[in-house]
Amino acid sequence: MSHLSSRLWQECADKAYAILDHPFVRGIAEATLDPTAFKYYIAQDRLYLQSFARAYSIAAAKSPDWHAFQSFHELAGGVLDELKLHKSYAESWGLEPESVVASATTRRYTDFLLATAWSSDVGTTAAAMTPCMKLYGFLGSEIAERRGIPADPFGEWVKTYAAPSFHDLVSQLEGLVDRYADDSSAVHSCYQYAIECEEAFFSAAMAEAGASGG
Repeated sequence: MSHLSSRLWQECADKAYAILDHPFVRGIAEATLDPTAFKYYIAQDRLYLQSFARAYSIAAAKSPDWHAFQSFHELAGGVLDELKLHKSYAESWGLEPESVVASATTRRYTDFLLATAWSSDVGTTAAAMTPCMKLYGFLGSEIAERRGIPADPFGEWVKTYAAPSFHDLVSQLEGLVDRYADDSSAVHSCYQYAIECEEAFFSAAMAEAGASGG
């Protein structure tokens, strides 16, 4: 029998491939993405990742054993490294991230993650957080394999998520799902909802570009 993490991903595979063809992701792959959309995305993703790191920390504090505690802390460290990439993006694009306010789409996603982390067991929390990591690893690898690394400024984004070190973090998080999550409707629902939030996140960036006349 396959691992729970694999079954959860397979249930959302069609959605993942649809996101691979999303105008935002396609724009990154082809190095044609409207800069307005990317700047908006980077600013909002920074806020999202801060909540993502907090959710890891909550799960660590609630961990039933040392293995989970240590794993969640290591994963939080990976998010802090990712935030360094966003800082370099912000500097290169002239953004002032401290002045950015979370959009309704960002709040919808972060509120869900933090509420899950506070109210659920660590297995359910891991299941709610896995789609972000798994999807980005999938997108980075698929773009790199199909098209190669795109031109800057999007090449670093693809290289980050196609890198073996990032996929190691994905595997670590999926291992927590397999070890601590129940094969319940709540777990499946959390996973699927997170995938939907991911798609909405990219769509919000494209909508912002359209509203700005980009």
